[in-house]
Amino acid sequence: MLLPMETNERLRRLAFEVGYRMLGSAAEADDVAQETLLRLHSAAAADNDEAFATTVATRLSIDVLRSARVRREQYVGEWLPEPLVELAAAPAVAAASPPDPAARVEADETISLAFLALLERLSPEERAVLVLREAFGYGYDEIGAVLDKGEPACRQLLSRARRRVDAERPRFDADAERRDALAARFLDAARGGDLDGLVALLADDVVLVGDGGGKARALPRPFVGVAAVGKALAAFVRIGVEQRVTFTAATVNGQPGLLIHDADGALAAVMGLDVADGRIARVNSVVNPDKLARLGTRSTLALRPSARRGG
Repeated sequence: MLLPMETNERLRRLAFEVGYRMLGSAAEADDVAQETLLRLHSAAAADNDEAFATTVATRLSIDVLRSARVRREQYVGEWLPEPLVELAAAPAVAAASPPDPAARVEADETISLAFLALLERLSPEERAVLVLREAFGYGYDEIGAVLDKGEPACRQLLSRARRRVDAERPRFDADAERRDALAARFLDAARGGDLDGLVALLADDVVLVGDGGGKARALPRPFVGVAAVGKALAAFVRIGVEQRVTFTAATVNGQPGLLIHDADGALAAVMGLDVADGRIARVNSVVNPDKLARLGTRSTLALRPSARRGG
């Protein structure tokens, strides 16, 4: 089946969005998107191209999750998704009809680092139902067609999935301007080595999560509470000042964040910030070099000695 170029790109993007939410890996989502297009092109004409692409991408992602189960269970330390990064742009002229802020946040939540990390506790089919329902607004009949299950079974899967994630589901400020302003203050404090300023922006129950994958120095476990997180960030900033790192504002998985480069301009870490109730509720730090590969030259600043030697 031959498709116009714009249709081809739209379906590739759709397949990537499904694959990324299912897998938390941009590299694996690219593979899913490519295979989805190959199958779409080799198939007879479909009644609904988007439904076909979503079905194929979801089923491929389920297969990947099942095959990667042991690898993920043996992952060293905390797991965070491979970050999706957009550099912060200069303010643009406002659109005539700006998007509803709540709708923007709802869409962003489904790709947030914290939310995708939470989905790791679900079975592949539970994850598929939750993603299709909440990120893409699929009805139970449509989800049933994708998974080849009846509507009651899909409702049960969704109910079970929500029970397993809702208690720890991240919260986000719906006010994008206030959220971005708080992130800018965090960035200024980090650049200036203002440790008191950093701590003042943290929620009392703030969580700090680091993902090094055993290949880079990261926290052995999540730190919880303003005292523990503040101390860790203070140490991080002091080291950053000594090593002459630079901090650049970015959007990380739909939320405010920072890119951290070493003195040579190589990327050392991606940091995502979850903002809720006017404070930073969670800091996600990705230093695993494998997850930074798509973003440019990787720094050796945070690598463990064995990783520097290539072992």
